[in-house]
Amino acid sequence: MHEYDLVIIGGGLVGGSLACALSGCGLRIAVVEAVPASAEHQPSYDERVIALSWGSRRILEAIGVWPDISPEAEPIRQVHVSDRGHCGFTRLGPGDAGVEALGYVAPARVMGAAIRSALALSPDVELLCPARLSEYRVAADRVDIEVQHGDEHLRLTTPLLVAADGGDSAVRQRLDLETRDERYAQDAIITTVSPDRPRTGVAFERFTDTGPLALLPMTGGRYSVVWTCRGEETSALLALSDDAFLERLQARFGYRLGRFQQVSPRRAYPLKLVLTRNPVQPRVVLIGNAAHTLHPVAGQGFNLGLRDVAALAEVIAQSARAGADLGGPAALSDYRNWRGSDQPSTARLTDLLARVFVNPWTPLRLARNAAMLGLDLIPPARHRVAQRFMGVGGRLPRLACGVPLEKADARS
Repeated sequence: MHEYDLVIIGGGLVGGSLACALSGCGLRIAVVEAVPASAEHQPSYDERVIALSWGSRRILEAIGVWPDISPEAEPIRQVHVSDRGHCGFTRLGPGDAGVEALGYVAPARVMGAAIRSALALSPDVELLCPARLSEYRVAADRVDIEVQHGDEHLRLTTPLLVAADGGDSAVRQRLDLETRDERYAQDAIITTVSPDRPRTGVAFERFTDTGPLALLPMTGGRYSVVWTCRGEETSALLALSDDAFLERLQARFGYRLGRFQQVSPRRAYPLKLVLTRNPVQPRVVLIGNAAHTLHPVAGQGFNLGLRDVAALAEVIAQSARAGADLGGPAALSDYRNWRGSDQPSTARLTDLLARVFVNPWTPLRLARNAAMLGLDLIPPARHRVAQRFMGVGGRLPRLACGVPLEKADARS
């Protein structure tokens, strides 16, 4: 039996970030990850990117991985939001929040490599990869875990199990938790395009009758496209030739970036809302997509998961310093109180945006356009909205303020 202070199921961007945050706090940590880090070592035209809020940048800085990410992260210095075919629009900039950028667009490849490099230099973190969770049993004072690691069948024990194993979380499924699980009648088509008049640092969120169309600035003048379409349109859009697809995209977006000249292969993902009613269970905590999967509007999903990381890391570090039970009711209650509002409110906000902006009812359309124009004219209102989407409002844990967990907090 291998004993750990903490076992994290899922060593991706969220689970790996939690391990990085807690490294050096005197804890023995195991990370169980199914997918080897062999793919996407090299940059490519159409690599997957993630929109990071300013608050997420501060968390990544505090855990020490931002310097390896920043050279390939494109700052977002303005977000232009509009309602296609109508007069409503607003613009958000870093001046509305007093920071240098609203957020960044970073390749997932670079983020994963930075986190894996940090874990490799952490003697208190043991990465079991490729490895899969076989079974676990929750007892009064511990969780017993069985893991298949290559040809080995390992038995682990820990006072706290953290599930960061994504939207199809095996831990969540075994717990059979009450979950709000709703499919949107929409898919997201993801691709990369190159316009002939790129606008450095400007992101676009254009609401259309089929859902939001987002263009996020990447390095090299490229843009990552997230095109929300009706489910019945997906196959036809994917089957278009590159030229025909660019023509459809141009008609949908307009000419604010000039003409689109190059497009990468397209991929489509079904959109859904998954919100676990209580992601904190006796000696088990679900974070990131294991706890909540959101509509991509406003790019909140991964950033919400990183805020889970920041809060949970602080609670665990404080419990370790006090010599308390890391998976005990007191520690988990602190985490539940911290995250009990942000997770459901962010899910409600993205769900509301996804539904309101596709509703053609005239009074609602007039109201949302008036609201956008009003927001554009009232700086204090823009400030509040910018802070909400940057993840810097309310009570913040140390990491979300850009402050590392103190090594003095560590258990001796």
